Amino acid sequence: MLADLRAAWRPVLVLGALNAAIPFWLVAWGETHIESSVAAIAQATVPLCSFLIGLRFLPHERIGAARIAGVLLGLAGVAVLAGINPHGGWPAAAGTLAIVVASISYASSGIFGQLRVSGTSGPVLATGSMIAGFLMLLPPALVQFPTAMPTRGAIASVLALGLLGTAAAQLILFRILVLAGARKLSLVAYLMPGFALVYGALILHEHVRAIGIAGLALILLGVALGSGALRRPLRAEAR
Repeated sequence: MLADLRAAWRPVLVLGALNAAIPFWLVAWGETHIESSVAAIAQATVPLCSFLIGLRFLPHERIGAARIAGVLLGLAGVAVLAGINPHGGWPAAAGTLAIVVASISYASSGIFGQLRVSGTSGPVLATGSMIAGFLMLLPPALVQFPTAMPTRGAIASVLALGLLGTAAAQLILFRILVLAGARKLSLVAYLMPGFALVYGALILHEHVRAIGIAGLALILLGVALGSGALRRPLRAEAR
């Protein structure tokens, strides 16, 4: 593993910046100005960013009408959900913009990772990028070192996010990059607003409106179309 990491230090540094240091900091800062549900909606722009960046760096991939329709439907669903909380003023606008820039960074890392996984294993890229991202974020973290001992709940949250939401997720991410590519992987971001809507209702006891259900339905339909899930049964029946 160490030899593989040393051999892949260049792509690891790029992924550490694009897939960890830059988006992690932007999302953390952005969520100090906007609600988590709004942040999830803003991050749902990842598929569109991946689609546009892929036009330049993945010209060999065929883009069918169903995939384009899926992207547009997903965006429509995000727009419907975004209309639920259109308030907050300039601080909220800045926070939302930070999340969108993070989405561009995530999309760029997905395209770059797809181009590199053919020569480097996914676990090596996942491990190396997280180490590189940690080292990049360490200096600002030391500057903002906590003045008091974190609570047990805060420590448990950090461990859960680090082990499940980051470490395990990165291993899965690079595996999916090999199997499906960056564009299909990016469609997962369309599910974030839906989960935020459900978690808000179950955990924060927020009221779920009909417009929220409609937006979630559009998002799920967009993911199904964009990933090709709706086309496979039709092909099987034709045979």
